[in-house]
Amino acid sequence: MKLFGFVLVWCLAVVAAAQETRPPKDVAGSVGWIFALEAQEFISAAEAMPEGKYGFKPTQGEFKDVRTFAEQVKHVACANFGFAAEVRKQTPPEKCDVGGGPDPSKTKAEIMKYLRDSFAAVQQVISETTPENMLEQCTGRYGCPNTRLGVLSVAVWHAGDHYGQVVEYLRMNSIVPPGSRPR
Repeated sequence: MKLFGFVLVWCLAVVAAAQETRPPKDVAGSVGWIFALEAQEFISAAEAMPEGKYGFKPTQGEFKDVRTFAEQVKHVACANFGFAAEVRKQTPPEKCDVGGGPDPSKTKAEIMKYLRDSFAAVQQVISETTPENMLEQCTGRYGCPNTRLGVLSVAVWHAGDHYGQVVEYLRMNSIVPPGSRPR
């Protein structure tokens, strides 16, 4: 009887795991899946940096005119809102490349909310992407001129590019990024 219970639990676990790893069935699922992974990695890295180190920026070596950790995080958040706005044919925020953009967030908690909200904004646009609208033209200064799918691809790339930078900032502060920690 114990063996039957073990086999039943094992079978249920295998079925559950298989359901979680099913390939996406549509455009939104394909782009949304990888963007969600990127969001999880980036948000966990931003959480890992202590608030007292949010003003950190490298100074030794070839690090002239680089952003602080907080500015890196705010830049990604601002750009995410910019990509979402461009897809929606709205005006994106100004100057995402300067000081993290126009958002007034200063504390770690405020910046983290801004970051989470920005990833949610892009996820919402991704969820609204269909084969019928994925090639709609977009204009703007961040990911355009492009198509909706092209802008969303830029959003995935952009978050990944800056994830690599914040990982370096974490490591320079002797912090192992959550994505690199043993599971």
